[in-house]
Amino acid sequence: MGGALDARALGRKFEANRRVHLPAFLHDHAADEVLHFLTASHEWRLVVNAGEKLFELDRGAQAGMSDAQRRQLEEAVYAQARYGFQYCYETIRVPDSVQERAARGTILDDFARFMSQESTLAFFREVLGEPAITFADAQATAYGPGHFLTAHDDAVAGKNRVAAYVFNLSRDWRLDWGGLLAFHGSCGVTAEALVPAFNALNLFAVPQPHSVTMVAPFAPRRRYAITGWFRTGPRPGPGQPG
Repeated sequence: MGGALDARALGRKFEANRRVHLPAFLHDHAADEVLHFLTASHEWRLVVNAGEKLFELDRGAQAGMSDAQRRQLEEAVYAQARYGFQYCYETIRVPDSVQERAARGTILDDFARFMSQESTLAFFREVLGEPAITFADAQATAYGPGHFLTAHDDAVAGKNRVAAYVFNLSRDWRLDWGGLLAFHGSCGVTAEALVPAFNALNLFAVPQPHSVTMVAPFAPRRRYAITGWFRTGPRPGPGQPG
């Protein structure tokens, strides 16, 4: 990790607010290396849900869509988003298995391994007040213009999620470009939204209603991050779904 992070002080903030912001999570040069990998990668896949179903398109398939197909997809996504749970963004998944992460060996896998190594887990166990945490999962995300994630609380039966994290990798991101991590208050009346800050990690308890606001059409680049959850229970082995 970057500077001296005080787990005890962060734990007090987390206990009071059910979320906490960690600036300068890594050394800047390390965060830059991760960002460079993500921007250069060709492994991105657009993920879109239709109810409980998941659809994926790699960048080649996206580039091959006609204008009519793009409009049809956009209309279907927006129709579902008006009143239901909907997402549309790009991802690079990271396997949960230690062996699979080591075998792939990218800097993204290295980050995931770092988040699950014992010294890192010990730090977050203290921050979160949960000694039973056994590992962290991970995925890279890229939100381009028009991408978003509507309100949800991350509670999924059997996943044993204690807290979610978002490691931000967007330099000089402006509030009016969208892509904000928004926490929803009671009855939909109040909310708090965080602008992505480069090399900062946002940590929040599960369950907790939140969303990612739509990235504006005029945003000049994608909003990059690595996200995941700290979890309890047995870790999935090679080839097992997480």
